[in-house]
Order: sequence, then structure tokens, then C-alpha cells
Amino acid sequence: MFRSCLLLVSVALLLSCGGGTPREPEIRGPETDANEGLRHATGLHIVKEGNGITVIHVESPWPDAREGFRYALVPRELAPVVTLDSDAYDAIVTIPVERVVVTSTTHIPALVSLGKVQSIAGFPGTGYISSPAARARVNSGEITDIGTNEAINTEMVLELQPDLVIGFAVNSGNKAYGVLQQSGIPVVYNGDWTEESPLGKAEWIKFFAPFFGLEKMADSLFIKIERDYLSARETAAGASEKPSVLSGALYKDVWYLPGGNSWAARFLEDANANYLWRDNDKAGSLSLSVESVLSRGGEADYWISPSQYTSYEEMENANRHYSRFKAFRNKKVYTFAKTQGASGGYEYYELAPSRPDLVLKDLIHILHPGLLPEHEPYFFKPLE
Repeated sequence: MFRSCLLLVSVALLLSCGGGTPREPEIRGPETDANEGLRHATGLHIVKEGNGITVIHVESPWPDAREGFRYALVPRELAPVVTLDSDAYDAIVTIPVERVVVTSTTHIPALVSLGKVQSIAGFPGTGYISSPAARARVNSGEITDIGTNEAINTEMVLELQPDLVIGFAVNSGNKAYGVLQQSGIPVVYNGDWTEESPLGKAEWIKFFAPFFGLEKMADSLFIKIERDYLSARETAAGASEKPSVLSGALYKDVWYLPGGNSWAARFLEDANANYLWRDNDKAGSLSLSVESVLSRGGEADYWISPSQYTSYEEMENANRHYSRFKAFRNKKVYTFAKTQGASGGYEYYELAPSRPDLVLKDLIHILHPGLLPEHEPYFFKPLE
């Protein structure tokens, strides 16, 4: 039930974010020696100190966190000669790491892109993994299922002997992380999911890179994503029309849809669309009645992300009110739910935060037919 509720709330938060074998989109960018710093992520700071130590500051590991975390990364060759005050850091990690446990599917694309998927030793709930490269390692037994993120099997993690656990948490209540830290396994929190801008989330590939000494590669990969995203946004800005957009769907008589200041709403803004709840300043999801949504969105031109639905028949059978919307009647409803991994996980949840360029191009292709005629939609497909 917890996962079902989390899924439905995530639908609203991730642009309320087909068929065939899942593809692993390639990211190829120019090699560069320049570390241009963090330009979009607001909850991450990385400092290269003169003694060869890298310090990572995670300012917002979860929403409304009272304080952030500081992690010191010490090159293996310096570990015998450098003495650090352990009280000054939340974890001290010897780098490069070789074996890691990750706890959110959003962590996986960064490691795949950096060529380090083989470093993943464990994951809670491997059935949710969509990445073909990671799934192959799950199927071969090289990635161990360690339970659930709410109740990680600490004994299994200890048996894996990872160099690092990259944690995901909605608050400070996960006791398993404390057990692992007391056992000598460093735990670092990743806060990419608290970022509100598409490029801000994607820039967290630079959080993963220092643990492997791959900062230059991460810079090159992100530069390519950033360039493609900004180019697509500029293309959308030249559209002659600004279509109106509705999002979300009902769950137990409550309609969940993205707030006007959310990650999802930013995509629609950058796609030059008129998201009908853009005037709301909430960064999370809104909880509304069907009457309220119908009053404002009944005549919307497009409906993006109708929860988990993949067909018009399925929607109408679930609730007759859906057929009252113009976008439904005109067959202008688009979903990410048709793009699934081999085990049924939604690729959007796993990959979209790392590849906002693909999301934005999908939306522009849908909302402004003709602007990106060569783009093949990756996440968003029309309902059947």
C-alpha cells in the first residue's frame, strides 16, 4: 500500500512522470577538461580542497530538512597520511569506490552513463529497475536485492561489503542507515529528487562522479544534456501558439496534479505550453476535486500524464468523468506509462530526472507538431 500511494503521488510530481524493448539512450558529448561548476543544482556543492580532499555538501537530502550533510572524499593514496576530524563530516569515503549499494532507481542512470553500472552490488527492490544494463546484472545475480528502502536488510548489505551506500530518504527515520554506519560502511544521502528544475536534477550526475574520479566525464555528459535542453527550449519559444495543458488523474476521488512551481510544471513552461495551474506556487502536487479540475481544465487542448492509464477505454471504465474533458474526446491524451522496463517498472521514474532533454523534446513534439519532426518520442506516447 505504501508503494502504491507513493507511486500515485509520484505520478503527480513527475508530470503526474511504448511498448517494445526498452532502449538505453546514449549520451555522447565533447570531451572537456573544464569543470564549469554547478550551474543549476541548488542543493549540491562540491569543493576541491588544496590537500587533495573533495568535500561534497548535500544541502537538502529531503524536503524541509533542518540541516544538510558534509562528506569528505579521500583519494586512496592519501588515506594513510591524511588525518581528518571525523566529527566535522557525516561520512569519510576512500575513493575511488569499487562496490556500491544504491537505493533509488534514479541513481542508476548516472552510474550507467559513467560506465560504472558494474559497481552496483545491491539495490532494494530490484523489480523496479528498468535499465537494460542494470537488469542484466540483476538477472545474473551480480546485483542483490536487499529488501525494501523502508526496511533494508542490513545483514545482506554487510555481506556484500560495499565501499559505499548511497541513500535515499524522505526523512531522517531510516534506522538501517544508522546500523550500517555503525558497522563501518559509509552512507551518503543523495538529494537529487528535491531539486525543482529539470536541469537541476540532471546536474546531480556530478554528485556521483567524484566517488569514481570521473568528474571530467560527468561534466562532458551534462554539458551535452544542457545544450540539447536549452536548444529545444529555444525552439519551443518560437512556436506560434501556446496550447493549454491539463495533467494528473483521480485517486480515490482526489485529483492529483503538479503544482505550478514543480519540476513537472517547469517542463511545460519550457515547452511553451499554458499549464492551467501555473499560477499556483506549490512545488509539490495539488489535491483537487474532479469538479474543480473540470471547471478549469475541461477545455484544455492536451492532457499530459493521466496517471498510470494507457488507453481511453481503461480511463473511461475507471471513471466516466474523464470523457467530459475536451482533450479526452479529441484523443489528445499522452502517457509515460506505456514505456516500461522488462520487469514492468516505469522508465520515466528512473531515467527522466537524468535526461530532461528527452522529456522536453517529447513534449515539444506533442504540443507543437512540426517543430521537432525528426524526434522519436521516448517517454510520452498517445493513449491507445
